[in-house]
Amino acid sequence: IPVFVLAGLLVHCVFLVSIFDIYFSSPLVHGMTPQQTPLPPPAKRLVLFVADGLRADSLYELNSNDTSQAPYLRGILENNGSWGISHTRVPTESRPGHVALIAGFYEDVSAVAKGWKENPVEFDSVFNESKYTWSWGSPDILPMFAKGATGDHVYTFCYTAESEDFGAQDAAKLDIWVFDHVKSFFNSSRSNQTLFSALNEEKVVLFLHLLGIDTNGHAHRPNSREYKENIRKVDEGVKEIASMIDNFYGNDGKTAFILTSDHGMTDWGSHGAGHPSETLTPLIVWGAGVNYPQKVTSQFFEDNFLKEWKLENLKRLDVNQADIAPLMASLIGVPFPLNSVGTLPLEYLNNSAHFKAESMFTNAVQILEQFKVKMSQKKETTLSFLFTPFKPLSDSEQINFLKKTRLYIQQQKYDEAVSLCKTLINLALEGLSYYHTYDRLFLGLSIAMGFVGWTTYVILVIIKTHTNLSKTVQTNNKESTVLFYGFAFVGMIIAFFLLIQMCPWTYYIYCLLPVPVWYAVVRELPIIQDLAANLLSLQISQSLGFLLVCTLGIEILVFSFFYRSTLTIGLLVFAGWPVIIQLWVQAKTTALIWTLLCVLLAIFPSMPVVGREPNIPLVIAAGLLTLLISCFSLASLSKSENKYRNNEDLKVHFYQMLSIALSTYVVSTTHDSLKNKQGLPVLNQIISWMTLVSSSVLPLLSPTFLFQRLFSILLSLMSTYLLLSTGYEALFPLVLSGLMFVWINMEQEALQHYGLSLKPKLAVFNFAYATDITQFRQLHLDDVRRSFFFVFFIVTAFFGTGNIASVNSFDPASVYCFLTVFSPFMMGGLLVLKVVIPFVLVSCAFEAVQVTTQLSSKSLFLIVLVISDIMALHFFFLVKDYGSWLDIGTSISHYVLVMSLTIFMMLMNGLAQLLTTKRLKLPRRTKHHST
Repeated sequence: IPVFVLAGLLVHCVFLVSIFDIYFSSPLVHGMTPQQTPLPPPAKRLVLFVADGLRADSLYELNSNDTSQAPYLRGILENNGSWGISHTRVPTESRPGHVALIAGFYEDVSAVAKGWKENPVEFDSVFNESKYTWSWGSPDILPMFAKGATGDHVYTFCYTAESEDFGAQDAAKLDIWVFDHVKSFFNSSRSNQTLFSALNEEKVVLFLHLLGIDTNGHAHRPNSREYKENIRKVDEGVKEIASMIDNFYGNDGKTAFILTSDHGMTDWGSHGAGHPSETLTPLIVWGAGVNYPQKVTSQFFEDNFLKEWKLENLKRLDVNQADIAPLMASLIGVPFPLNSVGTLPLEYLNNSAHFKAESMFTNAVQILEQFKVKMSQKKETTLSFLFTPFKPLSDSEQINFLKKTRLYIQQQKYDEAVSLCKTLINLALEGLSYYHTYDRLFLGLSIAMGFVGWTTYVILVIIKTHTNLSKTVQTNNKESTVLFYGFAFVGMIIAFFLLIQMCPWTYYIYCLLPVPVWYAVVRELPIIQDLAANLLSLQISQSLGFLLVCTLGIEILVFSFFYRSTLTIGLLVFAGWPVIIQLWVQAKTTALIWTLLCVLLAIFPSMPVVGREPNIPLVIAAGLLTLLISCFSLASLSKSENKYRNNEDLKVHFYQMLSIALSTYVVSTTHDSLKNKQGLPVLNQIISWMTLVSSSVLPLLSPTFLFQRLFSILLSLMSTYLLLSTGYEALFPLVLSGLMFVWINMEQEALQHYGLSLKPKLAVFNFAYATDITQFRQLHLDDVRRSFFFVFFIVTAFFGTGNIASVNSFDPASVYCFLTVFSPFMMGGLLVLKVVIPFVLVSCAFEAVQVTTQLSSKSLFLIVLVISDIMALHFFFLVKDYGSWLDIGTSISHYVLVMSLTIFMMLMNGLAQLLTTKRLKLPRRTKHHST
């Protein structure tokens, strides 16, 4: 059924991509006119320091002896400036963080797919609106603001990409590079007349991007000495730069300074999701036009940070990250960036009430402009009788608001004007979001219809081809022709509607997908009738009981995404399975080992998640244990009847053992070397990559007898897995594959228990000769349980190794044996590999179960597909784009994970067949006999 698998893959890819189109498409519109405050600005120039990856608590908290990690900045917020927390949004990555800071809008999640560095969309920014911008820092961030800028007025100075090395002596040198280059830049301007006069213009921005803190956080984690030391160095650097700039301009009091961060970081040194440690970043503003510290007696925030930081008496002014762009624009008097959705935080401004009211008015008009463009776009592409406008901001309402505000400003009722503007901004943002999500319900229903149709179709295929429930009935041709034309007609009507409304091409896919799927379902009507008749003849209690057990099983899987401990409970129930169905009577030892291994595996999901301290001795222990087991298996194999037929097989086995030993050595030496700040040894890196390449080929050289081939696959994957491990998860594949070996035996016993077939001898069972079609049997209810076991083990293989249900469940330390220089795609690929290895083990065992229980691999796989699709549908309805950023991030992660698991299972099915049945023959040297 290759056609069927391809169709399945295609359908699932559409389901996966749809989530981004429905919930997270680009919010940008084009065609607004720039808005600028008519009054003179307080500052001539602005210095923006962005300390990449700096958490709010890391900067504000005091050390044990009540001194600050950043004494200069602490002094600023106590004596000269305003401070607060800037709340960022998901995804907490450098690129979207900087776009929010400098352009004032939150980038859509789809930018992830296009890479963070390129501009997937052209956008306006404070830099673009300035007269000149000079920026220093990382090659990943600076170019994107220069690229989008019109004309030649944004200048960048970057270090090389190779400098961003997690294993280097100290990443703080990246920040020191920036500070030194800024100093030499100002010194050189004294002898360069054009540069000097450019620097003395108005509307100048200087941007210092400081990546050291982020790099140190990834390499050593935020609670480390290196991270804190780096904050101290940044504090000193900011102090030097600020005083140097003040001197350069003769202390004219026309410079504004802002220090903030693009995102925070989890305790285990990663970022991207919505945990408060990632979304809370510091904001300190001082200089021209900025308010002095405001003393207060009490202030209330839900988090209890103020007491910890001993800042209860200084007013904390929180903002959303996008509010910083309008703040910068109003300080130096440039037009607000066109796509900005930030609200100007007035409490930071130390200026006249008139200035504040005018600035707020500009802000409101600028956001209203976007609303108007968005509305007219939607109106153009929707049929007039289907268009429902956003009521609170009809054209007359808009004019009313603007007139009233203008009047208030003329009458000098500034406070009323400001509050009207705030109302208008909130309404315009609501309206923007209303039009942005205008088609959501309609698309969501289309996808849900497709989902349900597809799942129904798969169930029908199972019943039709793999059970004796249905009697094959010949459908008459006339009916099927009518059906075909009926569905074709519906499809054409839908396409026509989309065409009139000039919808994007993806809409056609989402809306037309249910048509062929449901056509396939309706064609199998006789089977549905047969099935209904069959079900009615069963006892109600039986069928209800079966349904109840199925539902419970799937809900347990869904629950495990929220609470990992559910898996522990599930595994303990598995441990009792032989007792429940009386299997242990006929196979006592097998059942006992099964129970023991289930209990052992149940420990893993309750272990601490990513973010634990690395525990290299455990990895080394796992390597040695693997070697021990392989020695035992060698001994037992040489005793058994099918001795290694030739020396070739022995060679492969020894090579795999050597590879495990090497991996263990590489892991221990690499982590020592990194601890001593000596970087990654080149020899280790070469061995690591060679192991990775060889591990995919070696199993194909081993004999295809069942246990030998599966053991060979385990050894090969284990050598790569050791290199990617940092703690207890190194032991996981061993326990998991132990359980898988026993599972194959248990399924044999279950077959006999139900009297379904004779027991083939597993010891001499050969994968290569297993695909004789005549022996396949029909499905039995017990096979639903087999498939459920497989899905359960796959989910356990994901969560058991300390992954969490989040995009963020990776620890950069895992890839240090392979590379330490920052490279998102390479690192991402290796981390995905780490997740996939346990999947491959489970898939190969499942393949063995299918073959030894005389089932065609398709039939069981189809049941697996049904189970995972029902799970995916659950998560599709749980996706949300409101509420806390933690919830939003989690809900997307869940859906993406389940869909990826389903797509992976399809690919794994093919991979497992390849790994178990194919055998590569090495060319043999032939001996010539002289006669």
